[in-house]
Amino acid sequence: MIVLGIESSCDDTSVGIFDSREGLLSNVVSSQIKLHEEWGGVYPELAAREHTKNITSVLDIALKEANKNIKDIDVISATITPGLIVSLVIGSSVAKTLSAVLDKPFVPVHHIEAHIFANFIEKKEDYPFIALVVSGGHTELYLVEEFGKYRLLGKTIDDAVGEAYDKVARILNLGFPGGPIIDKLAKKGTHSIHLPKPLSRKKSEHRFNFSFSGLKTAVLREVEKNKLCKPEDIACSFQETAVEILVEKTLDAVKTFNIKKIVVAGGVSANSRLRERLNEEAKKEGIEVDFPHLSLCTDNGAMVAFAGYKRFLKKQSGYSLLIETKAKIPLEKFEEYINSF
Repeated sequence: MIVLGIESSCDDTSVGIFDSREGLLSNVVSSQIKLHEEWGGVYPELAAREHTKNITSVLDIALKEANKNIKDIDVISATITPGLIVSLVIGSSVAKTLSAVLDKPFVPVHHIEAHIFANFIEKKEDYPFIALVVSGGHTELYLVEEFGKYRLLGKTIDDAVGEAYDKVARILNLGFPGGPIIDKLAKKGTHSIHLPKPLSRKKSEHRFNFSFSGLKTAVLREVEKNKLCKPEDIACSFQETAVEILVEKTLDAVKTFNIKKIVVAGGVSANSRLRERLNEEAKKEGIEVDFPHLSLCTDNGAMVAFAGYKRFLKKQSGYSLLIETKAKIPLEKFEEYINSF
């Protein structure tokens, strides 16, 4: 079975092609980072315009790299939630059109589910596991019992961790996106500034929830009151604190639910310090940790194609083309939503 996946939830236009026998055949990503730099973040209307302009060429390149014709595709999948609605509609509309014209099954994909299962494109799943989803728009902990069966344990009550990275980078005038810049700069600094760890009490009702707005504000106050602070020391102190929060809450969830495996997903899963610290601490507890390949950390069509393949296998058929694209549907309610059409 050959599955084509289209990803357009934010500012990356991507098409991936997955073969159930041969594995991943292609994964083409057209990034818009340089276009959004001057805005200090993703500008929705600009993102939508670029998706419209780039989607056809990205699709053509993905097919050529996979050495396939569009008629060779068996299933067509696309991200339909969550994300920027103006961006999501473009990718999902292309997928639905191809499905109708080619008479091929259409499979809707949840962006977070695709990120989580990107870890298993080249290796077998092992259930249950705790999934830590970390990106510019999400910071969540899930108990994953099987594909399609998720329990949300906790989420951010304000800023996502990737969003906090972007805002701290803006405070320090470092550029966009903030994650890779701060990760690199932090290696040159020292953890010399004490910063708060919001929602760190284990017995609180927010035990598995996250909050990064206060941490970002604390960085701003440090910069305002001490103009002599070195940017590299601020970056290091911020990153160490943010990573400590993520690691502590993830390990707490693993111990609480007696799980022996952690899967990390999303753009921030590429962070070198998070990889280092979580691996170190998990090893002490005899817990296995999976991080996606660096090429699969950010938004990509490969993860959509693979998640589409998994979902098609589960239902053994395609889904209605009447399924509406939504800016936000909780992962744990996604299956109920798409089966309602």
